[in-house]
Amino acid sequence: MARYSGNDFYCDVAIPRREPLDVVFEDRDVLAFHHTRPFWPVHIVVVPKIHVGSLLTLDDPVLVSRLLEVIQSVAADVVARHDGASVLTNLGDYQDSKHLHVHIRAGQPLRQVS
Repeated sequence: MARYSGNDFYCDVAIPRREPLDVVFEDRDVLAFHHTRPFWPVHIVVVPKIHVGSLLTLDDPVLVSRLLEVIQSVAADVVARHDGASVLTNLGDYQDSKHLHVHIRAGQPLRQVS
């Protein structure tokens, strides 16, 4: 697939599977998969399957709970396999795709930030 140039990769590409994904977890509400252009050796993204603009607009307590359960589970697996992990999300201009997504990562960056 050509490099995506829209503003919501998750709604436009990942959730409807317009590109193959290496899925780690999926249920009715949440999708977790290996990043399609990883920045770290282990780079998993967790997203709600409905559009949520960012952490700042997430206001459904049931979805918050489910999302955190999945993040905890995936992060625990990464820690068990790699002895550590970071969990992060971006907001505002730092958020390339305007859909809440949480990165679970381990290892040193694969390339320099430009």
